[in-house]
Amino acid sequence: MKKVYNKLVRDEIIKIIERDGHTCKSRILSSCEYLECLNKKLEEEVNEYLLSNEVVELADIMEVIEAILEAKKIDKIEFEKIKTTKFNKNGGFSKKIYLEYVEITNGNTK
Repeated sequence: MKKVYNKLVRDEIIKIIERDGHTCKSRILSSCEYLECLNKKLEEEVNEYLLSNEVVELADIMEVIEAILEAKKIDKIEFEKIKTTKFNKNGGFSKKIYLEYVEITNGNTK
């Protein structure tokens, strides 16, 4: 029986499949395909977290985010600066503010 996946998997998955006595077909992605598949993988992992609410899924999300940063050649220090700049400008989420609506006045749409 063949089960089709057509998705990016972690580096050791092929070894695990073979160790379990199965055969599989895989290939190495181009840089463009890799980034596209990482984006799909991020969506997959976020959905898994939303369904399960399990912290282990957050670890998978972080792993994918780190791979995306590496693929985009953005190191952790540079990313942390981007994150800090955004935090300093807009704040974080610790105050638990839930925006219900904004009433637009004077034609200003911001």
